[in-house]
Amino acid sequence: MRALVYLGPGSAELQDRAAARLVTGDDVVVEVVGTGVCGTDRKILFGRFPARPGVVLGHESVGVVRETGPQVSSVRVGDRVVVNPTLYCGWCVPCRRGATNFCRHKAGTEVGVDRDGTYAEAVTLPERFVERIPAGLPFRSAVLIEPLACVLNNVEAASVTFDDTVVVLGAGPIGMLTALVAARQARRVTVAEPDGYRLEQAREQFTHVVDVAETDVAEAVVKASGGERPSVVFDTTGTGLDSALQLIDDGGRIVLMGFDDGYTVPLRPLRLTNRGIRLIGAGDYRADIFPVAVDLAAELSGPQGPGAGTRAGAVPVLERLVTHEFPLERYTEAFAALGGLTGGDGDGGTGRRPGYDALKVVIRSHSGPVGADGWPVDA
Repeated sequence: MRALVYLGPGSAELQDRAAARLVTGDDVVVEVVGTGVCGTDRKILFGRFPARPGVVLGHESVGVVRETGPQVSSVRVGDRVVVNPTLYCGWCVPCRRGATNFCRHKAGTEVGVDRDGTYAEAVTLPERFVERIPAGLPFRSAVLIEPLACVLNNVEAASVTFDDTVVVLGAGPIGMLTALVAARQARRVTVAEPDGYRLEQAREQFTHVVDVAETDVAEAVVKASGGERPSVVFDTTGTGLDSALQLIDDGGRIVLMGFDDGYTVPLRPLRLTNRGIRLIGAGDYRADIFPVAVDLAAELSGPQGPGAGTRAGAVPVLERLVTHEFPLERYTEAFAALGGLTGGDGDGGTGRRPGYDALKVVIRSHSGPVGADGWPVDA
C-alpha cells in the first residue's frame, strides 16, 4: 500500500509499504478514506515536535472497516469509522483511575508519531480505538472528530461557564473549533488572528474577531473589548503564552493548547500568585471524551450551529472548516497550502504573517468515486 513516511525534519516521501493486516484477534483493518492535516504533523516536519524517522504520519482519520479479527464485536466490515489515535494500555495506574491520556506505556503507541499512522491506504488498530460514525454524518464533518475531542478536553479543563469571557489566540482549525465549543457555554468569545485568510474565515463564523497583525496582541484585544480583559484565554498557537499573560484578567485561566517544542517564555511565579492566574495544560483527551466528540460532530453537522455566520449559506458549520482536499500523491501541495514542509509557523498571537491559503486541509487516501456526502460510493 502507499504511505507517507517521515524521514526527518523537512523531509517526507510516499513509499510502498506492506499492506495493513490483522495481527491479533481484536484487530481491525480500516481502509482510510481521508486524514486531516494536524498542526502536530506540521510541527514534526518543522523539527519542533519529536517523531520517529521512518514512521507513517497522520492521525486525524476516518475510513471504512475492511477486515476484523475473530474477537471484534463493536464494528463490522463496511462500517464507517473514526480512528481514536490516543492509545492507552488500560492497566497502568493512570489508566485505572480514568486518566488514559496519561498512560505510562505510550512509547511506540502514538499513532503518526512513533507508531505508523493514517496517511496511508489502510491502518490496523485494536478494536477499542475504532469508533463507529453515526449514519448520515458527512465525511467533512467526520474528519474533524479527533481535533474536536482535543478541543473538548481543553475547554472542559478550563471549566468555562456562562459568566466567562473567552479569548482564543489563533483562528486555525483548532482555534475555530475551540471558539465554537466555548461559545456554547461562555458569555462572549473573541478570536484573535494575524493572518488575513484566517481572519476572513473566522468572520464568517464569529461576531468578535480581532486582527492582531503587526500590533500588540493584548492591547488590540482589550481595546476591541471595550477595555475588558478575558477571564479565560486559550492559546491554540503554541507560541502565545506571553501575550496571554499580558491579556488575562486577575483570577483568570490560561489554557495552553498548541505544541511547539522550540518556544520558551520567561516567567516569574510571583506574577501568577499575586494575580491568581492559573496556567492549565490538559494533555491528550481521555478515552471517555472521544465518543462525546462523535456525538457533538453529529449535532454540528446540521445547516446551522453555534456562531454560524449568515454569509456561509446552509453549509454545515463543521464542513465549512474543511476548505481543501488533496489526494495522497499530492501531499506536498496539501502542506504547501499550510506553509510548506520546512517553513516557520506564525499562527495567531505572534504577530507574524504566514500567508495561509487554506483552513483545514484533508489528504485523501481513497481515490475512487465519492457521493454527495464525501464518502466512497460503496461505503
